[in-house]
Amino acid sequence: MNQVDLHVHSNKSDGSYTPIELVDYALEKGLSAFALTDHDTTDGLDEAISYSEDKPIEVVPGIEFSTEYEGKDIHILGLFIKYKDAGFQARLKAFVDARINRNIKMCNNLHAAGIDITYEKLIAEFPGAVITRAHYAGYLTNHGYVKSRADAFSQYVGDHCKYFVPREKITPSQAVELVLQAGGVPILAHPTLYHMGKDRLDALVRTLKDAGLMGIETIYSSYTNQDERDMFALAEKYDLLHSGGSDFHGSNKPGLDLAVGYGKLFVPGEVLIKIRNSVSLG
Repeated sequence: MNQVDLHVHSNKSDGSYTPIELVDYALEKGLSAFALTDHDTTDGLDEAISYSEDKPIEVVPGIEFSTEYEGKDIHILGLFIKYKDAGFQARLKAFVDARINRNIKMCNNLHAAGIDITYEKLIAEFPGAVITRAHYAGYLTNHGYVKSRADAFSQYVGDHCKYFVPREKITPSQAVELVLQAGGVPILAHPTLYHMGKDRLDALVRTLKDAGLMGIETIYSSYTNQDERDMFALAEKYDLLHSGGSDFHGSNKPGLDLAVGYGKLFVPGEVLIKIRNSVSLG
């Protein structure tokens, strides 16, 4: 049966697979398509799309924006974005510049605490990647400062650690607008992970629908059967497209596999067809 995965990360952000390795692995897993949705960057898209051109698989150009809403970290996916658009890339550069400034401050904080780290050493260890806290966790683990990535987050780079520096973020509505301006389909990623409660989540979806939200992840690796029913109901209430994906990060999310998530995930190809049709209709 036709199967897709519309939420996948490469080592251009915080995944462990290169874009080319993802294409090969997706073919191995029997996928007909996957969306490369790295955090705040499109750097891996040319590589993945070019490599897939003579292969029986489609690479959907995508991105995942980290945004902030009422103190919550909310993620907005953009699928079928026109990622080469000059205006779109200019906005992404502003995000990258803000992220670099934040990372320099975090490295300085950690260095002051006796850790042999600089921003230059961090990016040298993870060349070509958009640096996230997962990379800090990897660095601290690789150099013996902590025993595990979990320890790195609890001791050094978690939200409430004294070395942590928050990054400036756009709102979810602004991310939706940005995806629309790039000709893409904005989708609210994994809503259950925000632990907002039914009423607050409904209010968020209503606000984003007014801003132009077109879809919601109704199929996701960590959803329970009840979660899936709730997300399907929310999509139907606000006339939103269904989307779904594993949120695959390779070895950076142990136990979570491409296509199947934690073992039971299945995103039918019909989901992608409806999303693509919404682009052509628009």
